[in-house]
Amino acid sequence: MISSRIRTLVLVVILLAGSSIVSSCVAPDDTSNLSKEDGTTAAARKEMVGLSEADVRMCAGFPTATVDAGGSQIWTYQRTVQRGNLNVVIPTLAVGAVPTVGGALNVDPGGYCNTQIRMVGGRVAEVAYAGDNNTQNHRDALCVSTVDGCVAYARQRHQVRTGAISR
Repeated sequence: MISSRIRTLVLVVILLAGSSIVSSCVAPDDTSNLSKEDGTTAAARKEMVGLSEADVRMCAGFPTATVDAGGSQIWTYQRTVQRGNLNVVIPTLAVGAVPTVGGALNVDPGGYCNTQIRMVGGRVAEVAYAGDNNTQNHRDALCVSTVDGCVAYARQRHQVRTGAISR
C-alpha cells in the first residue's frame, strides 16, 4: 500500500512535468528570427517597384497617411487585425507546501501592420512593413491583404507589357 505522502509527491511530479511540457509549446511573441517572410509580402517588395501612384491607388486604395520625406513621399496603409483568440487556461493547483502550478496560453492574438510605400518621381521606389505584423509561421503576414492585390496587378501589367497576354 502506497502512503499518502508518496501519492502526493507523484501527483506533484506529474503536474510539474505537465506544466513544463505545456510551457515548452508556447510560441515566442516575436518569431521574426524563426520564420520566413510571407511570400506575398516578399514579392511586393520587388514587384511593386515601378508602379505609378495611380496604379497603387487602383490596387491598394487610398493611403491612410502620407508624408513628404525630402524629395519623396511615403504612403502608409494602416491595418489592424482583430482575430478570434484561443485561450487555454491551465487550472492553478496547490498541493500542501508545493508552489502553485498553472498558467495560460494565448494563440493568434490580433496585431497591426503599417505598409509603407516610398514614392519617388510618382513611382514606387520601395516597400517596407512595420508593426506587430508577424504570425507564428510568417514574418509580415498581417500585411498581405494590403499588398496582395498590388502584386497581382503588377504581374498582370508586366505580362501585358511583355506581350504574354494579348490585348
